[in-house]
Amino acid sequence: MPSSAAPASTQPLRPLRGVRVLSLALNLPGPAALMRLKAMGATCLKAEPPAPQGAPAGTSGDPMGQYNAQGYGQLHAGIRVVTIDLKSEAGQARLHQALARTDVLLTSFRPSALQKLGLGWKALHRQHPALSVVAIYGAPGERAEEPGHDLTYLADAGLVTGLDLPATLFADMGGALMASEAVLQAVIQQQRTGKSSFQSVALSDAAAWLALPRVWGLTQPSGSVGGAHAGYRVYPCKNGRVALAALEPHFAAALCAVAGIPFHGMVTMLHPDTPAAIAAFLAGKTRAQLDKLAARHDIPLHTLA
Repeated sequence: MPSSAAPASTQPLRPLRGVRVLSLALNLPGPAALMRLKAMGATCLKAEPPAPQGAPAGTSGDPMGQYNAQGYGQLHAGIRVVTIDLKSEAGQARLHQALARTDVLLTSFRPSALQKLGLGWKALHRQHPALSVVAIYGAPGERAEEPGHDLTYLADAGLVTGLDLPATLFADMGGALMASEAVLQAVIQQQRTGKSSFQSVALSDAAAWLALPRVWGLTQPSGSVGGAHAGYRVYPCKNGRVALAALEPHFAAALCAVAGIPFHGMVTMLHPDTPAAIAAFLAGKTRAQLDKLAARHDIPLHTLA
């Protein structure tokens, strides 16, 4: 009979071993994608512009390295970084020498900037026919020239619902995953057909993808994971908060049993009186008590300060 225990940890797959990726992408999405690609075994090279004039020695030409050294360091751990001035003839020559040994180029410039640098797809494909390109843009199609950042793409997707900033950079990190996925697609395509490819990834599309549960109503106030289900909410407890996720019937039943609430299925969790009953129960418990209760009764929750 198969064991129900979790499988033993295994070594991560490295499907991109032997694949050479060169990135010109700055800030967060490109470097985050490059970090993922390195973890999948790719040989990664990052080319950055020169540091701003007058900056201290060792300053990165990537803005991320200037405003968040910790994040920059983690993103580029184990990745070779070189400085190349793409606006100079010497820099262009050095870049194309590297591209001749590259399988996939990752960029994050707007289309007009790529054209000015001689890095449009037609020009690159003519010079390096075996090279695939993944271009990260802010928005797709005609909107690719529009200025924007994570916050504006999230706002456009309906994911900025108040005056507080989002808890993390969802569009940037989602776009990084889509970019690393695009590199995998390019490599598979090349291995199957022998043909290189050009793909664009839009951060606004990443935001729209992340927003789908809200579009479907799941995370709207009337949705089961938007507040309508009493077992899927954040409540105060005696010395902090508790993120409660007793969504499935068996979890909800266990919660109601310990809280002394009669359980009659989903109707109980959607009843307008149930949140107050759960809140009253949780308010009298400390975080430590709730952690023990969750472990004893198999209730999905996480306590917070």
